[in-house]
Formats: sequence, structure tokens, C-alpha cells
Amino acid sequence: MTITTIAFDGDDTLWHNEPLFWASTRRFQELLAPFSEPQALADRLFATEVANLALFGYGIKGFVLSMIETAIEVSGGQVPNGVIQEFLDRGKEMLAHPVHLLGGVAETLAVVRSMGLRLVLITKGDLFDQESKLARSGLAELFHAVEIVSEKDEALYRRLLLRHGDGAERAVMVGNSVRSDVLPMLAAGGHAVHLPYATTWAHERAEAPVGHARYHRIEEMAELVGLLAGLNRS
Repeated sequence: MTITTIAFDGDDTLWHNEPLFWASTRRFQELLAPFSEPQALADRLFATEVANLALFGYGIKGFVLSMIETAIEVSGGQVPNGVIQEFLDRGKEMLAHPVHLLGGVAETLAVVRSMGLRLVLITKGDLFDQESKLARSGLAELFHAVEIVSEKDEALYRRLLLRHGDGAERAVMVGNSVRSDVLPMLAAGGHAVHLPYATTWAHERAEAPVGHARYHRIEEMAELVGLLAGLNRS
């Protein structure tokens, strides 16, 4: 079947995102060093983030709230007000941080669009933050549709790719997360292209389905054009 729609993840697929969280986590460990060891602090913060996903969702705001909650817990309520203020300030800085595209992204999306394919952004996170990043990225006009969602699963891909295309079976999803971008898309009957980032948040890690007929891996975005051309030829 001819591929007619290509969907993209946003964070760490089109633009850098995870390094902001690395830097803030390191600062979190430095500020709370009097109360616990660095790795224990990182593990505790991660557990709090995951526990809070159902309430706060993905994104910077939930991350900041989780830092504050964890700081209060590990310090027994003794964390200084100045530390809490720094967490809040860092969150604001993260939300206002310039958007830096990954290599070849703008050029590749323009070529893919010129091939007559529908481009859809399907990304998780806070609505305001993701809309802001997309606007600042300079990519917004390349997309035919944008969907900012709370979670990605098989049913969501089926629904959105039928709404914005010809169904998951005639679509490709490109993303850095095996858990969110690859496995549920394959389950929906579509093709999934894994574009790994330098590192992946622990919650998004999963085993890549190497050998699956509709699983593809590329090392840089520019490789996508040839892959799509090959899929449609076959």
C-alpha cells in the first residue's frame, strides 16, 4: 500500500529537549546534596515524576512540581525556600529556552512535503509548551495537522491517522522513543521509523523490535527521504 501520511514526534526527534532536563536534574542533585547521595536523588525524582504522570502529564511543569515534591520529602521538609525558588526559576527558563532543531530536520520535512505526503505532528506534553515550541521552531507551516496528546497508544494512532490521513496502514511514524513512537504504531498496522536520540528518559525505554517487517531505524533525519521513496516503490 502506498504511504500517504507521515507523522513525527516533536521532542528529541525534531528539536532538542532532553538536555534541559539533564541540566536541571544535575542542579537538583547539587542543591540537595546535604540530604542524600546523587544517584539516590535522581532515582527518587524519577519515581516521583512517573507517579505524577497521571496528574500532571508530561512536560516541564510536571517536572518542576516533582522536583519540589521530592525535595520536600528527602529533606523532611527542611529544604530552604531559596532552593524551591531556584526550581521555579529553572522551570521558567526551560519553558522560555530557544528551540534548537536537530540536524537536517527543516530540510528533510520540506522535501517530504514536496513528495506529496501529508505531514502530521503527534507529540506528547503540555499544550501551551508544545504549541510554543512548534511556533518558535519555524516548522509549523510544514505540517498539515498538529496533535498534542497526553499519551500515545495503538488506539490513538489508529484514530489520528484516520482523521488526518488514510489510516495507520498507509502511514509512517518517526520518533526517538521505542515505547511511544514505535511499538504502538506497529500494533496499529503502520510503519515506524526509530531515530534514536543521544539518550532516552528511562520511562520511554523499551526493546526495539529488530526484525519486524515494518520497523526501520535511521541515524539521522536526512536518511528518511530515501527510506520513504523505497517504501513507496516496494
